[in-house]
Amino acid sequence: MFSKLLALFIILPLLELYVIIEVGAVLGALPTVLFVVFTAVAGAFLTRLEGLRTLRRMQQQIMVGQMPAEELVNSVLICVAGVLLLTPGFLTDAFGLLVLIPPTRHVLKRWLRYRFNQYMRTRTMETIRFGGL
Repeated sequence: MFSKLLALFIILPLLELYVIIEVGAVLGALPTVLFVVFTAVAGAFLTRLEGLRTLRRMQQQIMVGQMPAEELVNSVLICVAGVLLLTPGFLTDAFGLLVLIPPTRHVLKRWLRYRFNQYMRTRTMETIRFGGL
């Protein structure tokens, strides 16, 4: 896990830098910087809208006595999308936008649920096999 995170924190900034340089070579420095700033501002606005929409759905579910589990997962993913959209770069903006859009967020939630279930099955089998903690 540590090596994956280390690779992410080394490779992703290098890729972002490469893409920004390539886009800057095509568009020029000022338009590239303005575009990066624009995507951050637009991303913050879209994240706020989606977050408020999710908050309203959570409140409605609580008012009728339901646990808003799906909406809690949505809110975490929306926060992740906001961080990605505020991070300067084109790749993080693309991933952030994909996480922010409800249909792709739904696919991501299904994948995360699948991975979590796999993890829990593995941990349960290890606990049974080794008899305890």
